[in-house]
Amino acid sequence: MDTNILFGFAIPFLGTLLGAATVFLFRRNISDITQKALLGFASGVMVAASFWSLLMPAIDLSVKSDEFTEILPVLVGFLSGMAFLFLLDTFIPHQHINGTQSEGPGSSLSRSSKLLLAVTLHNIPEGMAVGVVFAGMQTGETTMTLAAAFALAIGMAVQNVPEGAIISMPLRAEGVGRGKTFLYGALSGVVEPVAAILTLLFLEYTVPAMPYLLAFSAGAMLYVVVEELIPASQQGKHSNLGTIGFALGFALMMVLDVILG
Repeated sequence: MDTNILFGFAIPFLGTLLGAATVFLFRRNISDITQKALLGFASGVMVAASFWSLLMPAIDLSVKSDEFTEILPVLVGFLSGMAFLFLLDTFIPHQHINGTQSEGPGSSLSRSSKLLLAVTLHNIPEGMAVGVVFAGMQTGETTMTLAAAFALAIGMAVQNVPEGAIISMPLRAEGVGRGKTFLYGALSGVVEPVAAILTLLFLEYTVPAMPYLLAFSAGAMLYVVVEELIPASQQGKHSNLGTIGFALGFALMMVLDVILG
């Protein structure tokens, strides 16, 4: 496997590690104000990445004329991504970022285990997105350049930093040791490079389905934003900080995509 691709796959994971490492910098927890700003920021990055790095390339691959049928792969992929995360969210027990419990089975699991499952679920579509984009770049099936693929990987890493902190710090606040908390955060991020590598390994099958997969990844990521990140950033007081964070995250990812794309 190309060294550039392996490095690209590792970048988002490094973001998660950096976020999880905040347990060594703070005593117990991050403030509610900071958490809202970070959640909004991560939301903005993911929305921008979903549109410019995933949906737009999928549309470019699918639409060659004005016929409605040519947009169907993007539509089917997008809705399938939403449905896939909905099913995972419904049937796999986990702790939502805002602290509420999922309504699925498995209530006997500890809060730490549910929180770890939540982040793992979120990271699956992000890893797939990076894998699909690098696969498209490698095969030439999309207009995606190496720089643009790295822009998406960097964007995922940027949003993984606050996500890693938001997951790790509450565990620390519950009295979990710093080393164990950091390990939980690291484990939650491992799924991203694994999902990316699996996507690339099945390149023979992913290339013909590229529009579907790009749109699928976008739908799955946007489900996470709408279901988890934005609601958590808008709860209670100081919700405007979540909105400001969203604007900054969206602007940063937009600039990265334009400059590197």
